[in-house]
Amino acid sequence: MSWATPSEQVRELMRRGAELVLHLPPAWLDELDAATLSGPHGQQIAADPVLAAAIRRANRSNLLHWAAANIRAPGQRVPANLAEVPLGIARDLVRRGLGDTMLDAYRSGQSVALRHWIEIVFSLTSDPQELQAVLDVSCQSIAAFVEDTIAAVAAQIARERAALTQGTHAERREAVTLLLDGAPLSPRRAEQRLGYRLTGAHTAAVVWNDDPDTDLGALDRAADLLATAAGDPQPLTVLASAATRWVWVHGTPDLVQLRAAATDLPAVRIAIGPCRPDLDGFRRSHLDALTVQRILARLASPQQIATHSDIELVALCTTDGERAARFVSGALGDLETAAPELRDAVRAFLATGCNATAAAARLYLHRNTLLRRLARAERLLPTPLSDNLLPVGVALEIHQWRGTAPRPGQGNPISAPDTGIRRITRSASAGAPECNSAGRSRP
Repeated sequence: MSWATPSEQVRELMRRGAELVLHLPPAWLDELDAATLSGPHGQQIAADPVLAAAIRRANRSNLLHWAAANIRAPGQRVPANLAEVPLGIARDLVRRGLGDTMLDAYRSGQSVALRHWIEIVFSLTSDPQELQAVLDVSCQSIAAFVEDTIAAVAAQIARERAALTQGTHAERREAVTLLLDGAPLSPRRAEQRLGYRLTGAHTAAVVWNDDPDTDLGALDRAADLLATAAGDPQPLTVLASAATRWVWVHGTPDLVQLRAAATDLPAVRIAIGPCRPDLDGFRRSHLDALTVQRILARLASPQQIATHSDIELVALCTTDGERAARFVSGALGDLETAAPELRDAVRAFLATGCNATAAAARLYLHRNTLLRRLARAERLLPTPLSDNLLPVGVALEIHQWRGTAPRPGQGNPISAPDTGIRRITRSASAGAPECNSAGRSRP
C-alpha cells in the first residue's frame, strides 16, 4: 500500500491532528479499549486482569506510535510498532492459547480509532478539498500501519509458539493444562513431569502484577513467600505469562506471615484458593484462585492479597455493580466516606460478635480508643447498628474489597439515637455483658 506525498497544507493538518491524538479524552480511550475487548475472544482477555491491562497498554502504545510518527513526518508511511508492549502481550497470549485473538483486537480497535480521527480532522478544517485530501491520506496511513503491525505481531506469535514447545516451563505448562482439563494423564506421570506431589492437600494461588514498570522478578519472590508461609519446600510454580505465575503448595499458608512479608512487594497481587485434597483439589483450588483474581479485577480492589473465603460473599453481592453501590451507600450513610479506621472498628466489632474487648485486641488498640471510634461511627450510620447488623456488615465487606468509589455528599452526619453501637459500648464500658454473634451474653 502506497500513496502520493500530500501537499504541505495537508501535512500540516495531519501534524496538528496527530498532536491532538497525544491528548485524547479518557472517554475515547475507554471506547477503544471496550472495542478491542469485545466479542467472544476479547471477553476471554477481559476476564484476565493481566491480559486486559496489557491490551489497554498496547492500544495506547499504538496510538502514540502513529501520532509521534505523523508529528515527525506527517503523511508518510508509519513503520510497524515493534515496541516491547505489543510484542510482550503477543508472548503472553500465546502462553494462554489466545495468540490470534490479539490480531482480531487490533482490527476491532481500528474502526473506533478511525472514527475519532475523522472527528479530529473535521475540527481542524471545513474546506472540502482539504478534508478529502487529509482523510484519503490518513485512512490509508492508518490501515497500512495496522496491517504492518499485525504482520509483525503475527511473526512474533509464530516465534513464541515455537519457543513454547521447548524447555522446562513448556513441559510444566503442558502437564498442568492436561491436569486442569481432566485429560487422562496418570498422576504418577504428571508428578514426574512437574516435580510436585499430587497427593495430599493443595492450596493454589495466582500471583500477578499489572504494572509493567515494576520488576517482574518480584513475582517469583512472591511465589517463594507463599511456599515459605505454607512450610512447603517443594512448591509448583508455572509461568502462565510474563506477568503471572500459577502456584501450588501443600497445606495452608499462614496468611498473617504472608501478608507481612508481601508488604515488601507492593506491586504484586496474590489470589488464593481454598485448601483442597488430592488431584481434584489441585484443580478446584486453582479454579477458585482464578475466580478470586477476576473478582479483584472487576471490583478494582486495592487489596494486595485475597482468599476465596474473603471474597465469596462479596462476589455474590456485587454481580450488579450499580445496585451494590446503592446498597453500600444506603446501609453505611456517611460512614462510607469517613476515615478508614472508623469502618475498621465496626468491621472488627461485628466480626468478634459485638465484643469490644476482642475487637480492640484484633486491631491492636486500647479498648477505650475502640469505643470512641465506635461512637463516632454510630453518629454516621443512617440506622442504629443494633437494628441493622447484617446489612451494615455486608456493606462493609463490599466496601473493603472494592476500589475507591466516591459517593455524593449527603449533608451533615446523621445523629443516631441512644441505641446500636452507643448503647452496646456504653453498657460494655460500665461492665455489663457484651452481645456476641449468637445473641448470648459474654462476660
